[in-house]
Order: sequence, then structure tokens, then C-alpha cells
Amino acid sequence: MVKDQERLKAEDYKAEIGYYGLCAVSGILSAGTTHLAITPLDVLKVNMQVNHIKYSSIYSCFTTLLREQGPSAFWRGWAGKFFGYGAQGGCRFGLYEYFKTLYSNVLVDSNRSFIFFMSSASVEVFANLALCPFEAVKVRVQAQPHFAKGLADGFPKVYRSEGIRGFYRGLVPLWGRNLPFSIVMFSTFEHSVDFLYHNVIKRRKEDCLKAQQLGVTCLAGYAAGSVGSFISNPADNIVASLYNKRADSLILAVRKIGFSNLFTRSLPIRIMLVGPVVTLQWLFYDTIKVLSGL
Repeated sequence: MVKDQERLKAEDYKAEIGYYGLCAVSGILSAGTTHLAITPLDVLKVNMQVNHIKYSSIYSCFTTLLREQGPSAFWRGWAGKFFGYGAQGGCRFGLYEYFKTLYSNVLVDSNRSFIFFMSSASVEVFANLALCPFEAVKVRVQAQPHFAKGLADGFPKVYRSEGIRGFYRGLVPLWGRNLPFSIVMFSTFEHSVDFLYHNVIKRRKEDCLKAQQLGVTCLAGYAAGSVGSFISNPADNIVASLYNKRADSLILAVRKIGFSNLFTRSLPIRIMLVGPVVTLQWLFYDTIKVLSGL
């Protein structure tokens, strides 16, 4: 009897580890591929943030980059997007499922919103530690044409000039951007899913077709991405400014950009960029889970 119980516990443990592992792999694939696909938009966003006088609009930024640097300019930093946001996505989605289960078991009497808050906040601490070195190189490659061609020569160049600190110069503002984004994104997604099933479809998720489940995922994902992009836009401007040495500290970056500009600069293109990306991430992520029977 005891051996049977131990065997069942071991099987449950393996199944749980396998579930979290699949969630992590799904997160890597969904985040890495979607961020790779929108690299041209990201190039426009970063250049508008760093050189806002020269690039005053999406159109002027696009035409100027095309004229001065050619079509290849719009794919600068693609490796940083793919590998950096793949690493972030693996941590974000894999660890979110783990922390959600953990906090649900520990904080039994807490409401679901608090569980979502704690899980997403805990996840983002680790996810940004994984992302930060890639982001440091990517932003400079995109905004400084002669800095480096990509990750292969960008990483050693940052290390030689600034050491390890150079890779984590923007960690605090990156947390400031992605912590609120992650909290709002996951909470908005979870509540949007509940709302759509209870008030629009009026059926349980288990009773819906796979296509209906993925349709709900898309709608909830777009809502989550749009709301999250507005909340995190100020910190995104600060990250771009610090990595391109437009300011030497967080306070100087805020002063130089201006308080109102923190919220408005590059916001339209960021909503255009983040909304579809988050939608596709959730779609790819849930598609893998649905096809795997999870």
C-alpha cells in the first residue's frame, strides 16, 4: 500500500514537472517567434524613442531609415528579439503556472485577483533577469547602426566597454516596465476569459469547441496587450534612453524625456506592436496546450 502511494506520488510529480516544462517550451516558442516577426516595428519604436526630434512620426521614421540605411535596417536586432524574448517567455509562462498553483495552495482564502497579481509579479522578476542582457545589446544595435551587427559581436563589445554592469544597466526600469505590464496583462487576460465565457458564450470552457476556446484566447489576449502597453509605456521610454546613453541615471532620464512625454512618446506604435504580439503569444501558447490535451 505504501509503495503504491509512493509510486502514485512519483507519477504525479513527473506529470506536474512535465506540465510546467511544456508551458515553458510553449512560452519560448510563442514569445520568441512573435517578437521576431515584429522586429521592423520594434526598430521604428526604439528609434522614435531615442531620436524623437529626427523621427517625429512613424512615417518619417520609416522613410528616413529606409533612405539612409536600406531595408536591412528594419531587421537589426532580430536575434536579440528572438532569443531574449524567448527566454523571457519561457520564464514568464512556465513560472506563471507554477506560481499560480503555489499561491493558490498557500493563500487558500485569497481572491483570484490577488493570486494573479502575486503570480505575475513573482514571475517577472526572473523573466527580466533572463531578458536584460539581450535587451541591452538589441536596443543599441537598433538605434546605433555602427555599434554592432547583432548578438555575436554586440555581447563582447558591451562586456569589454562596461563589464557585466553594462548588460544590467536598464534592469530597474525594465522591471518598472514589465512588472506592471505583466501584472496587468495576466490579470486582464484571466478576467477577460472569465467574462467572455460567463457573459458572451455562456458555456464552460470544457464544453466549447477548440476553435471557440482559441477565439476567446485571441480576444482576451488583445485586451491584455493593449491595456498593458499603456501602463508600461513610461518605463519603456526610460529603458531606451538609458541603454543609448541619452541619460546617465533614472532621474535624469525622466527629466530629459518629460513627464507627459513618458506616457505619449511612441505610444501609438507600441499599442500597434504589443497588442498583436500578446494576442499571438497567447494564441500559440494555448494552441500547444489545447493540442496537448492540457
